Amino acid sequence: MPEVSFNDYYSRQILFRGIGAEGQRKLADARVAIAGCGATGSAIASLLARAGVGFLRIIDRDYIEPSNLQRQTLFDEADAAQFLPKAAAAARRLSQCNSQVTIEPQIEDLTPGNVEKLLGDCALIMDGTDNFETRYLINDYAISKGIPWIYTAAIGSVGVTMNILPGETACVACMFPESQRGAGETCDTAGILNAAVTFIAANAAAEALKFFVGSKDLMRRTLLTQDLWWNDHAEIPAATPREDCRCCQQREFPHLSGENRPHISLCGRNSVQIHEKSKVIDLAGLEQRLAAHGAVRRNEFALRFWREPYEMTIFPDGRAIIKGTTDIGIARSLYARFVGA
Repeated sequence: MPEVSFNDYYSRQILFRGIGAEGQRKLADARVAIAGCGATGSAIASLLARAGVGFLRIIDRDYIEPSNLQRQTLFDEADAAQFLPKAAAAARRLSQCNSQVTIEPQIEDLTPGNVEKLLGDCALIMDGTDNFETRYLINDYAISKGIPWIYTAAIGSVGVTMNILPGETACVACMFPESQRGAGETCDTAGILNAAVTFIAANAAAEALKFFVGSKDLMRRTLLTQDLWWNDHAEIPAATPREDCRCCQQREFPHLSGENRPHISLCGRNSVQIHEKSKVIDLAGLEQRLAAHGAVRRNEFALRFWREPYEMTIFPDGRAIIKGTTDIGIARSLYARFVGA
């Protein structure tokens, strides 16, 4: 198949007067980090890759399951059957959709220890995460470095998004000053409508394009909430930082220190993540050891081990996702027993 030219691929987008030829060239030079490649993250990644954003780093700690396919548009049943990491599967799919962009998958959990490595060389951060603990980390890092980022979330039939422009707008800590950990519903309790995901991802992607083509003045300065089922719409002003904000005004960044960082249960699953720092796992050797204790499957990215009623997915960096419990003590005990202390 002949290679598709730059002008052919983006011809209809170049015709749009908000972007044009100059804007398209700017997009080709843009660098974006997408933190999380679940429902909103995968939709954002697809839109930005097809729009011609030149570099996308996709950061995700998780693997694909059948329950993801209803709303995570980059993946298919074969990906779930192979329990592929979301970042790797997304990179493969997007490279097939647009070979003119660079897609860098990072199969990692975003933490205070790696936040600089994963986010530091990008001009914009897109939020595709599923918890406020990670969002507070992104917010602290982005404000401390002056990097714009776009917050997105979807639950039930509701989508929420907000642009954070350091030094100009309110930040996430301005709008949500108290920890959101344990508050409200999750997709595990309330479900999720795929149309809500698509709506809010498209909104966030459009804001990202405005930023890169030089139309920052057109970026929305509100916290937008849209309920696609009950037809509710709300926008809360976010153009001005809150005077007493601990982050963007007082310049306090506790989430960057990592102190008392909690274990995070993954969205939509009865599971716990364990991350052993600087622990390298020989997956082939582990497969041989675990074969006598339960069912084992391995691919180039991870190993999956079933020991009823639990399921463990272990990654080469020592990280593991233990499904079947939300008890951290049980998860750590299983990890120590089958992987090692």
